[in-house]
Amino acid sequence: MISVSPATGDALEDPDAQTPAMVLAEWHVGQVFWTMIWFTLFFIWVWLVIAVFGDIFRSHELSGLGKALWCLFIIVFPYLGVFVYLVARGPRMTEHAIADAQAREAATRAYIRDAAGTSASPADQLERLAALRSQGVIDDAEFQTLKAKALA
Repeated sequence: MISVSPATGDALEDPDAQTPAMVLAEWHVGQVFWTMIWFTLFFIWVWLVIAVFGDIFRSHELSGLGKALWCLFIIVFPYLGVFVYLVARGPRMTEHAIADAQAREAATRAYIRDAAGTSASPADQLERLAALRSQGVIDDAEFQTLKAKALA
């Protein structure tokens, strides 16, 4: 039977052993903790690089050449490039994120309005309510209640 010594990695002959020896890695609490920290830092780094590249290509102030130079700088000198970008254009990253969030929210609201068939203006809502009242679908009390909601 051949077993591997976990301390040195050398193969050892063990003629007296009747069962195969299990080779286990010995992980202590400190090693597990440091491994978790390194994995966390690695994923934060990946997220940061993706966020910086996303901001570079989302930026309308940068020309094509500026975008290419920033990308080249980050690819050649990753840590330095990302940190210089964060220092130089960090506040603009926030502005870009806020503008994108507002644009997405406006698009979502417009889609919901279109899907629900409701109009944005109170005048259109009042016109529809008047048509429903004239058709006899709603009475005067319901009309007044819905009119108050539309004008609120």
